[in-house]
Amino acid sequence: MNLVEYRAFSDTLRKNLEADPRVLGLIAVGSMAQRDTQPDDWSDHDFLVIVPPGLQEDFRHRTDWLPDHQRLALIYRETPHGLKAIYEHGHMIEFAVFDPDELYLGRFNRFRVLFDRADLARRMDEIVGRTREQSRAEAPTDPYAIGQVLTFVLIAHGRWSRGERLSARAFLGQAVQHLVRLLAKYVPVDGAELLDNLDPLRRFDLVYRELGAALNEVLDRPLPAATAGLLELAQRELSGRVPEFPSAALEAVRRRIT
Repeated sequence: MNLVEYRAFSDTLRKNLEADPRVLGLIAVGSMAQRDTQPDDWSDHDFLVIVPPGLQEDFRHRTDWLPDHQRLALIYRETPHGLKAIYEHGHMIEFAVFDPDELYLGRFNRFRVLFDRADLARRMDEIVGRTREQSRAEAPTDPYAIGQVLTFVLIAHGRWSRGERLSARAFLGQAVQHLVRLLAKYVPVDGAELLDNLDPLRRFDLVYRELGAALNEVLDRPLPAATAGLLELAQRELSGRVPEFPSAALEAVRRRIT
């Protein structure tokens, strides 16, 4: 979808739901919230439909309130509250149906209320603040994060050497996630507010352009070289910034994989 089509879909969705007096509100999240960044050709529609208690399952099972519902190619329940769907033209939507109190089950950062009959904006402000505090409280310690980088690199290399290549790639991906958290914490950059506090990889290579390019170059290498490259990048960017950086442990892993 181009931006005109994307906004037309959002507007039709809002009109469909707002015409039903039972619906208490519609909240756009993710790219659909249009906060800090605008949707592009690859953005899905991610939204929350708020209804009174007892009506949630009706809206989860029906599709006639969705724009172009006749062109749905797939729709399925992903969570107890949420669904995903794909249209014939490949556009994806993700949505959850909540009553007002069930909103507090979610974790959100960016949102936009498209219509509100139940004080939803205030509730979402509370949830965003709580999500921010929870993300800070749950952030791993530096020793844990660095330990995960080093041990996942070691495991990835071992699995690859053993011939378990799919497993190796998965562990390397986990190492990258922990490394990115550390880089975002310790390497200063303009525009850090655009990073996502729920997904460490979201927008990282848009905010940290040089580091993102360097990480992608490392990941484009065959896996044995990629594990070594990840260690080199971690040492270069973090050894002088992270207190008590475990240089000896990194060298031990480097020796083991070379």
